[in-house]
Amino acid sequence: MEFERVLAVRTNKTVYRDGDRAVKLFGEDFRESDILNEALNHARAEETGLPVPALLEVCKIEGRWAIVTRFIPGKTLARRMDEEPEKREAYLERFVALQVEVQSRRSPLMNRLHDKMYRKITEAELTDATKFELHKRLASLPARASVCHGDFNPSNIILTDADEAYILDWSHVTQGTPAADAARTYLLFSLENRPDLAERYLTLYCHRAGVSRGDVQRWVPIVAASQSVKGRPEERELLLRWADVAEYQ
Repeated sequence: MEFERVLAVRTNKTVYRDGDRAVKLFGEDFRESDILNEALNHARAEETGLPVPALLEVCKIEGRWAIVTRFIPGKTLARRMDEEPEKREAYLERFVALQVEVQSRRSPLMNRLHDKMYRKITEAELTDATKFELHKRLASLPARASVCHGDFNPSNIILTDADEAYILDWSHVTQGTPAADAARTYLLFSLENRPDLAERYLTLYCHRAGVSRGDVQRWVPIVAASQSVKGRPEERELLLRWADVAEYQ
């Protein structure tokens, strides 16, 4: 099958435009259960009333699984920030406001963030002592029920020509503590070697969400350990260093 054009390329998956549809085509090694779980996550996010592209179908294309959603014309927020550096602060403020809006929603049937983090810590390439300390810290942190996107970054926000925002890629969504989701975004900016943006984001987020920097930073080792399990090889060493609980006592 031929598609109109490539929209995005990720590890073992490619997103294409097909008219008014966006087709996320997965590699052959993806399990059926993973595809259906991602589609279910997307549907549950859509049901919260958040600006999420409509889910149209899950199908197979030439033997490979695909998730098809409505195509949203526009530019990613990341691209807008790069093209209009003079508006970066305003875009970052809007980004934070959108994240806080996501976290204001509830979806009781979503997977729980605490359960996911516990499992990922167990799978991480860390010493038993570090895993013990991370599990202990996780147990001490509040378990809330907010919608947490799990990969909230400017590349997953589309701004249309009418200035409407849509949020993409709900594969990692859970219900949990908002500060954990903020820690994940903070790490994403840091992994892009943009420490100034990471710090400014954290300042804006804490002000908007009414939390302290410490509330977010306590989650950093846990989120780093989780991300190291399936993260990019070139990022794993840095993530494992961040997973050292001693750095965030």
